Amino acid sequence: MNFWEKITGSDMTKEWKAFQSRARKLPKEYQEAWKKITTNLWPHSDMTGRNLMPILDGVLGLLEETAADGQSVQEVLGDDIDNTIAKKLGK
Repeated sequence: MNFWEKITGSDMTKEWKAFQSRARKLPKEYQEAWKKITTNLWPHSDMTGRNLMPILDGVLGLLEETAADGQSVQEVLGDDIDNTIAKKLGK
């Protein structure tokens, strides 16, 4: 990433679009889980959200792997995604 991309945030836009493209390839229940996870994580970002990108990449990778293995979202994340995330974040 060059200085201009960092200042304008265009690197983040490209990365976010890539995440969304990957998420659209997931099964429907996984897409819904991705939306809930991102909604719950964004309030914990810094001003730019740049600190969340590695975390979101890891979460999306987990969802992709478990979907490919044929596991259900409930097997991976539990029944209540919102509360599971809140517990992991210490709320």
